[in-house]
Amino acid sequence: MAGTASAMAGKKSPWGGSGDDGSDEGSSTGGAPAAPEGKRPSADGPSSTPPPPQSGPRNPWLPPASGGDGRKGPNIEELFRKRGGGNGGGGGRGPGFRLPQRPDGKSWLPLGVAAFVVVWLGTSMVHRIAPQEQGVVTTFGSYSRTLHPGMTFTLPWPIQSVATKDVTSIRRDSIPEGEGEKLMLTADQNLVDLTYLVRWNIKDLKLYTFQLAEPDQTVREVAEAAMRSSIAEVSLNDAMGAGRATIEQNVRDRMQRVLDAYHSGVKIQGVEIKKTDPPTKVVDAFKEVLAAQQDAQSEVNRAEAWAQQLTARAQGEAAAFDKVYEQYRLAPEVTRRRMYYETMERVLSQTDKVIVETPGVNSYLPLPEIKRTAPADGTTVEGK
Repeated sequence: MAGTASAMAGKKSPWGGSGDDGSDEGSSTGGAPAAPEGKRPSADGPSSTPPPPQSGPRNPWLPPASGGDGRKGPNIEELFRKRGGGNGGGGGRGPGFRLPQRPDGKSWLPLGVAAFVVVWLGTSMVHRIAPQEQGVVTTFGSYSRTLHPGMTFTLPWPIQSVATKDVTSIRRDSIPEGEGEKLMLTADQNLVDLTYLVRWNIKDLKLYTFQLAEPDQTVREVAEAAMRSSIAEVSLNDAMGAGRATIEQNVRDRMQRVLDAYHSGVKIQGVEIKKTDPPTKVVDAFKEVLAAQQDAQSEVNRAEAWAQQLTARAQGEAAAFDKVYEQYRLAPEVTRRRMYYETMERVLSQTDKVIVETPGVNSYLPLPEIKRTAPADGTTVEGK
């Protein structure tokens, strides 16, 4: 064992140190490797004899000894210090990002901040309201005032904010949307498929913005309720015929009353019924009934026209008789004789009998037959 120990003592550690147990005394302290056996420094002070150069592999985590091979081991603190990632326990800072400088050596940062502040104030304090718009100013979310068309100023955001709306343009809501079916019950227990259009605009922007949560949807719901109430008061024929104008006016008035009660700030401009059809399932039967009603109405119209003609003729004859009566009152005898002659002429002109008052004429002479066989040139046969 003594020979083995002496042989191990004569060998060097692969990490640059030597000793009986092969441990590295300088690995924890970071100092120079230990001196060989028999030449260790005494307890009174370090030895002045420099250690011999090492020929074996060196510990990569130890700094090189003075007068060594000149290789410098990596040092974590040095690496971080060069890369600016650390200060080595209180050392200097590494280089960081720097803004470009002005020609006079000052930074551009103050000018950039000032420009940002000017743009922010300009966009949040100056407001241009279009002619058809109005704006609502809120201070920390509470209503402050209403802005009218023109250039106005407010406090910057977030102190005050402005919301603009178009208050003059007419908005149009078609009910129902698309090609859907909207069935409503009439007063005579019939169903009608109704499509209508509602025109409205904003009357008071403050009420429109703050009074209702969803004013557009509220207008549509009020329109449907008002239309159902108006249709329930008329018959099917009125809803599909001459009563449409009355229904439209009733719906408009009812909608305005309800929306004013809600303080909605909405004004109804008009209601227009676009389509009134029977339900799809009974449209064929309804067309047959409608055709029969139209035929019956045509017959009634023809009868009324004939009655009007007869009435006009009777009235004309009565007017003529009144004129004759006036002449009769002025000269009764002459008028009576003239009426007699005119009546006899009208009656006898339609008979085949010939009445002759001249003496000497044979009464058996066939004058009607002679009259029928008379020449077409108008010549007559005279008797002697």
